[in-house]
Amino acid sequence: MDTNVVPLGERILRSVLNHVVANGDAAETSYLEAKSTVDIASKPGLVKIAKFLLACANRLPEDAARHFKGYAVLVIGAQQGEAGGVARGAEPHELADRLRPYLGATFPGFEFGRISADGDREVLFVIGLPPEDGQPIYPCHKAYGVPGEDQLADGAIYVRDHSNTRTANAGEIMALTDRARGVPRPPITLDIDLLGSISRVDRVAEILDRLYDLEEQQYLEPPSKEKTSPLPGYVPPGLFGDTVTPTTEDRAARLDAWRQARPTHIEAGRAHLFGVALDGVGVRVVSRDRFVARPEIVLTFHNCEIADFDERDEADLSRLVEPVRGRETSHWSVLDSVASRITPRGYPVDWAQRGANAEVTLTPESLRPNVEWRTEVDDYVLVARDPQATSVRVTWVLTEDSSDLTTQGEMAVPAGPLVDAAELVKTAFLNEH
Repeated sequence: MDTNVVPLGERILRSVLNHVVANGDAAETSYLEAKSTVDIASKPGLVKIAKFLLACANRLPEDAARHFKGYAVLVIGAQQGEAGGVARGAEPHELADRLRPYLGATFPGFEFGRISADGDREVLFVIGLPPEDGQPIYPCHKAYGVPGEDQLADGAIYVRDHSNTRTANAGEIMALTDRARGVPRPPITLDIDLLGSISRVDRVAEILDRLYDLEEQQYLEPPSKEKTSPLPGYVPPGLFGDTVTPTTEDRAARLDAWRQARPTHIEAGRAHLFGVALDGVGVRVVSRDRFVARPEIVLTFHNCEIADFDERDEADLSRLVEPVRGRETSHWSVLDSVASRITPRGYPVDWAQRGANAEVTLTPESLRPNVEWRTEVDDYVLVARDPQATSVRVTWVLTEDSSDLTTQGEMAVPAGPLVDAAELVKTAFLNEH
């Protein structure tokens, strides 16, 4: 097995798994441990993982760097001759939350991997991070003791021996103390690039105003002329059993309410137009020569609008131009008003409009040295407020977990080609290509 690699990614982890299956207990070293069965949902299983991670964090950088570039791997669900795995369902963020009472708030974190086994089972990999000069000693923060099982002592300092985990002796504690006094960590340097482009759209307000004027004009026509609806979403009288024809007063009141809400409807229609007609944007981040634990990166796109990305087939003309009569189903307006995007728990990307600027917040589990981390390009779209702008100013601020320091940067991002709002409406809503 080649240990001159970073043990991340399916190909490398599969080679580690094959090594464990071929050698069993003999494969265990200071940088590799294997457990045939560990229930990570149970306290005893959690304690085994916590003990391993604490010991990995309490290694000397020069010793750890000899194998796996300083990483250490715990394989769960494999033994000699077999990789039966454990039940599926483990989630890294849930495991991190349950480990935190034992590891402490300043613990540098870990990586997580999995490989499918037979049926509904999988082999798990809990991967300790490379230790660094300047890091403190990491003691256990919570005791756990049941006779016959792995135990943890509050305040104990665990280390990795040749193939097992144990409490540190005096010499090892002194060496870790020297590590803590070591060279300070280098400053954080990030390379940040945009995936996709910031859009430029001309005549948006003009086109939307025209569409809304047309909707009002059609509504004001005598009922006898209402043979077809100019926009989808029109509900013919009596379609759902309601045969009562609105009175002149009813129609006037409905139009008055619609006019008052017109600015709000136009704002929602603008966002829907951008979401279905424009390409999404993502972000690529690389930390140069530095591990960053649980960072938060806030990017501000100055003088830009941001809208939820929607698939092309979700284009709905009644969401672009709110019909005076209302839409076919009353719940639509409720869904639109609460920004109906749904993201999984722990999703590392969030976005919002902050005044005249668009803000994107990234919260990856970690940034590994010189390893690219990127987001998907189907979360949001960005639009420059000034259609004539050729570039957009982007500033960013990074904070790292358990650190009071901030890292800031700024860049100019070229804007995409100028498109006309009328062409977007024709292409996305009227199927005119």
